[in-house]
Amino acid sequence: MNTPSTPPSKLAQRNINPRVFLGASGIILAIIIFAVLAPQTADGAFKSLQALIVENASWYYILTVALILMTTVYLGMSRYGNIKLGLDHSKPEYSDVSWFAMLFSAGMGIGLMFFGVAEPVMHFLSPPLGEGSNVQAARQAMRLTFFHWGLHAWAIYAIVALILAFFAYRHNLPLTLRSALYPLIGNRIHGKWGDAVDIFAVVGTLFGVATSLGYGVLQINTGLNYLFPNLIAVNTPTQIVLIAIVTALATLSVVSGLDKGVKMLSELNLGLAAILLLFILLMGSTVFLLQAFVQNVGHYASNIVSMTFNMYAYEKTDWLAGWTILYWGWWVSWAPFVGLFIARVSRGRTIRQFVMGVLLIPTGFTFLWMTVFGNSAIDLILNKGITQLGDVVQKDVSLALFAMFEHFPMSGVLTAVGLLMVVVFFITSADSGALVMDMLSANGEGSKGVAYRVYWSVGAGVVAVVLLLAGGLGALQTMTIASALPFITVLMVAMYGLMKALEVDIQKQEVQQLSLTTPLPAMGSGAWRERLQVIMDFPKRETVEHFINHTVQAACQDFADELQKTGVLASVKQERSGYVILTVHHGDEVDFTYKVKSVAYVQPSFAQQIADVEQANETQKYYRAEVHLREGGQDYDIMAWSKEGVINDIVQQYHTHMHFLHRLR
Repeated sequence: MNTPSTPPSKLAQRNINPRVFLGASGIILAIIIFAVLAPQTADGAFKSLQALIVENASWYYILTVALILMTTVYLGMSRYGNIKLGLDHSKPEYSDVSWFAMLFSAGMGIGLMFFGVAEPVMHFLSPPLGEGSNVQAARQAMRLTFFHWGLHAWAIYAIVALILAFFAYRHNLPLTLRSALYPLIGNRIHGKWGDAVDIFAVVGTLFGVATSLGYGVLQINTGLNYLFPNLIAVNTPTQIVLIAIVTALATLSVVSGLDKGVKMLSELNLGLAAILLLFILLMGSTVFLLQAFVQNVGHYASNIVSMTFNMYAYEKTDWLAGWTILYWGWWVSWAPFVGLFIARVSRGRTIRQFVMGVLLIPTGFTFLWMTVFGNSAIDLILNKGITQLGDVVQKDVSLALFAMFEHFPMSGVLTAVGLLMVVVFFITSADSGALVMDMLSANGEGSKGVAYRVYWSVGAGVVAVVLLLAGGLGALQTMTIASALPFITVLMVAMYGLMKALEVDIQKQEVQQLSLTTPLPAMGSGAWRERLQVIMDFPKRETVEHFINHTVQAACQDFADELQKTGVLASVKQERSGYVILTVHHGDEVDFTYKVKSVAYVQPSFAQQIADVEQANETQKYYRAEVHLREGGQDYDIMAWSKEGVINDIVQQYHTHMHFLHRLR
C-alpha cells in the first residue's frame, strides 16, 4: 500500500539532501536563538574561545597558511600544472574577464571598499612597532596592507577551490565540501561524515554572509547620510531597511541564475572599480602613486618570507592577534564559500592557468587599488596636513572612503559611485552565497526550481536583521573566525590527499605520452585512397553514426568477448545512436573506458570549395568519430577504419592503461 509522501521525499524530488538542508537550518536557528536571547553571554563565550585560540594556536595559523601558499604556488609551477580541472577536452565555461570579475566580487571586492583607505591609515597612525605618522610608518603600513590582502588570502581560496574542482570535474564527485575528504575516507563522503561537513559549510557560509551584510550596511548607511544628511539618518531602522533592499536585489539576482545575475553584476562592478580607480589615480598625485605602487610591490616581494613567519615572539604586542591572526581566520572561515564558488566557475582550466589566474590577477588588482586609495589617504595626512582624515578613520572606519573623497573633485559623484559599488558588491556576495548554500544542500548540483535559492538568500537577510537588533553580530563574527581552526586542520589533510590524487593523474598522463602516435588502422594496401576520400567528404551525422553503431560496436564487442574468455569482466553499452562505451572492470583498480561518439564541427571553407558547394553557409556541420577515454577526449578521429583497425586501437589504449596500473605499484 502506498503511503503519502513525507517531507524528506519532497525534498529529494527537488534534488535536496534532507539531512544537510534540515540539519543546517536547525543549527542556524539554534545559534540565532542563543545569540538573540543571550547576546552578551554568546559574545563573551565566543570571544573567550577566540582569545584561547589566539594565545595558544597563533603559531599554527601562521604555519598552516604559509604551507597553503607554498603548496598552491608549487602546484601551479610543477608538472601537475598541465592537468585540467575537468576532462581532457574540457573548455573554460567563462571568458577570462567574466571569470576574474566573478571570483573577485565573491572573494573580497567589498573588503576593498571598506578597508582600501581605512587599513593603510590605521597602520600608518598605529604601526605594530615604532612611531606612527612618519615616512617609515607609511612604508610599513602599505607593506602590512599588502601582506593581509595579497597572495596568502588568495592562496587559501585557491587551494580549497582547486581541491573541490579537481575531484568534482576530474573524478565526478559532488561539487560540495565533502569531496575534499575523499582522499581520507573514500566513498564514506556519501554518508553521515560527508553530510556533517556540508552542514558545517552551509552554516559557516550563511553566518559569514549575514555578518557581512550587517556590518557592510553600516558603510552604506553612512554614505547615504553623507549624500543626504537631512533625509537619511544613521540608525538601526534605516539599516534594517537597507538590508531588506540589498536582500531583495540579491534574491532577484539569484533567481536570474549565475550567467545573468552574478556574472552581469560582477562585470558591472569590475568596470565601476576600474573607472573609480583611474579617476583617483589621475586626479591625485599620479606620479607619486605609480612610484609608490612599484616600490610597494618590491617591498612586499622582498619581505614576504619574513612577514609570513613573523610571530613577534621577541616583541610582545597584541597587534598580531588583532590583525594578522584575525585576517587569516577570516579568510579561512570564508574559504568553503568562496572556494566552492570559484570552483563552480573554473571548470575547463588547467591547474597552472587556475593558480596563476586566482593568485596573480586579483592580487595585482588589489595591490593597485590599495596603493591608489591607501597612499592617497596617507599622502593627504602626511604631506598635505589634512590630519582630520586620520581622526575620522580612527573614529568610524565606515566613513574612511567617503571622507577621502571630500578632498577630490566631484566628491558627491565619487560618493554616489562608491555607494553603488558597495551595494553591488554586497548583492554579488549575497547571491553567490545563496547559490553556494543551495549547491551544498543539493548534492553539488543545485536544487530544481528557485524556491530553495530564495530561501537561503532571504535567510541571510533575516539573520542579519535579527542579529543587528539583538546586538549579536559581534558574537557571530567571532564564532565564524574561531571555526577556522578545525577547518584549516581538515584542509591540511585534504591537501595531502590532493597531492596523492594528482600523482596518480600525472602517472596516467606520462603513460599516455609513451604511446607514439595515433595507431594506423589495419587496412588493405589500396584502401588508403578510399579512407582519404571519406576524410575529404566531411561526413554527415548519419554516416558517422552508422559507422559507430555497426563497425565500432562490433569491434568493442569482439574485444569484450575475448577478455571474457580470460575471466576479465568487460561490457559494451550503446546509450544512444552514435555513442558506444566499452568498459573493462578491474574491481578496486582503475577501470578502463573506451568511448567512441560522433562530434560535430563547423565545416571549413576550403572543404566547401572542394565539395563545390559554394552557396553553403559557414555554419555547415560535419562529424567525426572521436575516441574518449576515462580522462576525456583524445582528439583523434577513427571514422572509416576497419573493424580490425578499431580493435588494434582498443588494444593499444588498453595496453597503455595496463602499463599505467603497473606504474602505480
